Amino acid sequence: MSEKIQKVSIIVSKGGLDGVYPGLIMANGARMEGIEANLFFTFFGLDAVLKKRMGKIKVATVGNPGMHMPSLLGILPGVSAMATAMMKRTMDKLDIPPVPEFIEMVSDAGCKLYACKATVDMFKLKKEDFCPQVDSIINVGRFYEIAAGGEIIFT
Repeated sequence: MSEKIQKVSIIVSKGGLDGVYPGLIMANGARMEGIEANLFFTFFGLDAVLKKRMGKIKVATVGNPGMHMPSLLGILPGVSAMATAMMKRTMDKLDIPPVPEFIEMVSDAGCKLYACKATVDMFKLKKEDFCPQVDSIINVGRFYEIAAGGEIIFT
């Protein structure tokens, strides 16, 4: 019999709905199972915790093989908005909250949220640009210290 996972640290690096939701769902599931959970947002995954962007995340239609349509179609005006609206309607029917509400929910459940310092510096962001649920801006070395002894998942 294998041991139960005690801690999971999830890296969110993509800024589309299909990149953000897997990390949030996994973190929420971990907390529901009593597993310590950390979310580390880097590169465009930071959109999920940036005040001005977290409520405006869309489905990536260009170059997304999961869309099962030619990339050329994805560049047409309105295609991304239509795909995003369809996905949001489906998630609403499944009782999956919008990103800002989900961020608040996982934080309230005890999940720790971190922003990548290198990315924050690269994009010239400040702590006040982030939602209040972001616990800290940390470098990769600190992330590894926090993640030590647990599983690391890259979404």
